Amino acid sequence: MDPFTLTLLVIIALALLGLPIGLSMISGSVVYLFTNGMDMGLVAERLLNSMFTGYVILAVPLFILAADLMSIGTMTNRLLHFCNALVGRFRGGLAYVNIVQSIIFSGMSGSAFADAAGSGRIIANMMIQDGRYTRSFAAALTASAAVIGPIIPPSIPMVLYALVSNASIGYLFLGGIIPGLLMGVMLMIVVMVTARRRRFPVEEPTPVRELPGITVRAFPALMLPVVLLGGIYSGAMTPTEAAAVAAAYAFLISVLLYRNINVRQVYGSLVNSARSSVAIGMLIAGALVFNYVVTSENIPQALRLFLADYDLSVLQFLLLVNLVLLLLGCLLEGTAIILIIVPVFIPTANALGVDLVHFGVIAVVNIMIGLVTPPYGLLIFIMQSITRAPLRSLFLDLVPFIAALFLSLAVITLFPDLVLWLPRQFGYQG
Repeated sequence: MDPFTLTLLVIIALALLGLPIGLSMISGSVVYLFTNGMDMGLVAERLLNSMFTGYVILAVPLFILAADLMSIGTMTNRLLHFCNALVGRFRGGLAYVNIVQSIIFSGMSGSAFADAAGSGRIIANMMIQDGRYTRSFAAALTASAAVIGPIIPPSIPMVLYALVSNASIGYLFLGGIIPGLLMGVMLMIVVMVTARRRRFPVEEPTPVRELPGITVRAFPALMLPVVLLGGIYSGAMTPTEAAAVAAAYAFLISVLLYRNINVRQVYGSLVNSARSSVAIGMLIAGALVFNYVVTSENIPQALRLFLADYDLSVLQFLLLVNLVLLLLGCLLEGTAIILIIVPVFIPTANALGVDLVHFGVIAVVNIMIGLVTPPYGLLIFIMQSITRAPLRSLFLDLVPFIAALFLSLAVITLFPDLVLWLPRQFGYQG
């Protein structure tokens, strides 16, 4: 049997038996080296060289820690109160609040799961309280809105994409802002139509005289994205340093200003973020080793030559990538797709002259949409477990939101300037 085929079978078999996918990829790679008579120490060498020289990887656990620290105090509640004051007065007001809070929190956590399980859980429970919204609608909207989290900076998936593509993290972050806002607007249009059709309730408007006080109470939390992105784009901090500052800022605001967390909560937050970081770290390690196998088999170049035979245009190539990533996103975990599948397309993208920032944003949007696409979208099941919504009703309520996200993806793909305009304002030459 061909060594690469045997490697794939080993990885699939171990994953089906319940071994974490990162360890499965490392084990399969060891099998590949053994069957090819190669030095087994290459696995350790690849891990050490990639993990310890990959300074950018350190941003991942720091962003996770920042999100955990925000969720243990009153920062989340203050921001939700602020969002409600902004858009809660419209018909279906809490649904709009759900989307706006996702846009705001996306500038803090960088993770769709953190947004859904943190602020998303709170707003979803507010929506279903007293039967004002159906459980399935609340779950579908919260899952769809959480997709925006890794599009608007900071973004953990974009950090990982930068790791495998050598694209600039700062320009990737800038490239995600307009697409993320576009997705939010598309979801709001769906809410507007649905609210009128289903006669959703109108929340009691927040008196104008209370708005300044609400804004002041939320202001320190609202400043986190400003500190984070301002540090990066002013050149004062690298993205990794900015992630550390974000975590420190969230901690100091909660402890010194809001004074609403204790030592036990901080310890629990550190433990939770460490567990999440280890899980992602093992996946990164496994993917880096497996990518060595893929490169040894010359698969990226073979794919480039294969696609070159079909003389694809840039648009045709991007549509093909969209199709492949959307299908894989329904079945695989997003981090694995970024680290294993996306690098295979990068040589072809380079050969066709596709801008890697544009390509990266498209890839991340595809993968995030996969999180809410049946049958295996992870955000679907997170929100179903939180709201206890019937799965059939949840899938039906997801349809218009998924359609809105697909339309956003099509616009981003067809009009690269939507992604590249903002990076170019900051000196990007792509």
